[in-house]
Amino acid sequence: MGELILVTGGSRSGKSAFAEKLAERLAVGRGVVYLATGSASDPEMAERIAQHRLRRPPDWETLEVGPDLDGVVGARVLRGKCLLLDCLTGWIGARLAEGWPRQRVLAGVEAMEARLADADAPRVVVSGEVGCGVVPPTPLGREFRDAVGEANQRLAGRAGAVYLVVAGMALNLKKYAEDEFGR
Repeated sequence: MGELILVTGGSRSGKSAFAEKLAERLAVGRGVVYLATGSASDPEMAERIAQHRLRRPPDWETLEVGPDLDGVVGARVLRGKCLLLDCLTGWIGARLAEGWPRQRVLAGVEAMEARLADADAPRVVVSGEVGCGVVPPTPLGREFRDAVGEANQRLAGRAGAVYLVVAGMALNLKKYAEDEFGR
């Protein structure tokens, strides 16, 4: 079974570039399936997506799934390749904007991870760390922050490695994490 790795960090922290380098290293001899959840909803977002495309090696299989991640993700998609999902935060935001309640979103994250649990290759999931800023002024903003925080905690609990990326520097939190029981 392949290891789950969570890569998190703030906006423009370098988390996607780090995750791409990590996937490239983990994929030696097997290839990468890149699941992109971003949608080019405006010119600025289209430019961000274009920059991400330019960084990817041409031999990576890219599936631009937008918010329709649910029907795509599964061990059969990987066929022994390393998975790089970028980014869970975008998927959560799109689902909340469609009116999904937080519990349904979190159930969707759980279902995605369950479908990938039998994968025989590493799974790298990128998700933003959105809880370090100001309290959002709107109910939807707070719901988004809370859903991402809960999803990240759930994935981090199952992940073999959790990287926090700040200013382009990555720290494996699992190496240093302790709970009140000393684990």
